[in-house]
Amino acid sequence: MCLIVTIIMIVLSIQNLMHAHWFVGGVQLIIALGFLALLLRNIIAVRNEKQGCSTTGCGMTDWFTNLFKKKEN
Repeated sequence: MCLIVTIIMIVLSIQNLMHAHWFVGGVQLIIALGFLALLLRNIIAVRNEKQGCSTTGCGMTDWFTNLFKKKEN
């Protein structure tokens, strides 16, 4: 899902920036970068989980992991 939203928002952002709609294109670019960050975080977390690493180690910084940490009930 993140990949689809990222691609769509990047395409829309490029189109708006080409038509000189700077504000709308900039907002869409920020949204696309946010979804790209979530996508990369998920890829790294799954890779670390498969390797048996904790989510705070194996190349991920603590502040980035804690930013998107799941809430456990």
